[in-house]
Amino acid sequence: MGITPAQCRMARAALQLGVRDLAALARVSPNTISRLERGENLYDSTLEVIGHALEAVGIEFIADNGGGAGVRFKELRSAD
Repeated sequence: MGITPAQCRMARAALQLGVRDLAALARVSPNTISRLERGENLYDSTLEVIGHALEAVGIEFIADNGGGAGVRFKELRSAD
């Protein structure tokens, strides 16, 4: 998963999470989230952990399809 700095910021805003909130969800340091959002290089495994944490609380990542990468809330599926 290639989460971008902008996607991380957008996801946090959509969920109304602070840097420390996301860090706790992903079990990384707040500095790691800040480094990601500043565009610094992180290990792919760290990006995956952060991305999976956001997906677990309802975020879906949208790949760049010519209009830019983004995020949205996952569609809730009924249990019928």
